[in-house]
Amino acid sequence: MRSGALNVEAYFEQIPEDRKTVMKKLHNRILKNLPKGFIGKMNYGMVGYVVPVSIYPTDYHCDPKLPLPFVSLSSQKNFVAIYNMGLYVAQKLMDWFLLVYKKYSIKKPDIGKSCIRFKNLNALPFDLIADLCGKVTADQWNQLYDSALKK
Repeated sequence: MRSGALNVEAYFEQIPEDRKTVMKKLHNRILKNLPKGFIGKMNYGMVGYVVPVSIYPTDYHCDPKLPLPFVSLSSQKNFVAIYNMGLYVAQKLMDWFLLVYKKYSIKKPDIGKSCIRFKNLNALPFDLIADLCGKVTADQWNQLYDSALKK
């Protein structure tokens, strides 16, 4: 769901009641585990965790007015999605995630290039998502992003 909410609190008010508790818990775990330099705010109609322009002043290639996105959290029609751009850019991070995911579920993760979809909210691996969000610092993300753009 791409929201027109102006802030994170308003976003949570718009999502279905059965997801609010899980989404707020996930949001708080992500904020608690993100390294220094990232901030939480609305970005691209989702709850975003970004590198602010004050830290990454180079124009972000998609929209120079927006901060550099790293992780996003979204309530979609049939699932909750976590978009971690580090998974898209760093194969080593993706390999780690897929290996550790096996400790949380016998099922294969429903995952795209950077999107992890969770249809069963009771099986959402909060600890794994928290660990994933803490694996890359803002400076490392800036460097990974810049190197990916140069390719």
